Amino acid sequence: MFERLFPKRPKETTPLPEPTPQLALGALLVRIAMADRDYQAAEVGAIDKILSGTFDLKPLEAAKLRATCEALERHAPGTPEFADILRETVPYADRLGLALAMWQVLLADGEHAAIEESTLHQIEAAMGITPEDSAAIKSRALG
Repeated sequence: MFERLFPKRPKETTPLPEPTPQLALGALLVRIAMADRDYQAAEVGAIDKILSGTFDLKPLEAAKLRATCEALERHAPGTPEFADILRETVPYADRLGLALAMWQVLLADGEHAAIEESTLHQIEAAMGITPEDSAAIKSRALG
């Protein structure tokens, strides 16, 4: 009886892609934006803009990449695995730029939630960013 009222949702049949640096960055940006359980349009727009600018994508391509990153973030391993991909493939100076972009996502909705900042600092640490550089990035992001 309950199965008729509440049918089981079909399982996702499309396998998720293996994380690449693009997907890892996108998934981490999504993870920061969703950390406060309030994923807003401003954050989605900021993620799309960052993906578009970072990887020279057209807006529609960036939106499709973000959608894939959202699915990957929901079903993929934890933050360290994504951060490891970036630490191993992206030079340190460029990782500093990625951390600044993450701050842009955190601040995109006009709110500064402690859980989002905590998530961001965990990602920075996992990407090998020093505490001193992390503090400088935060100061720069907050103006």
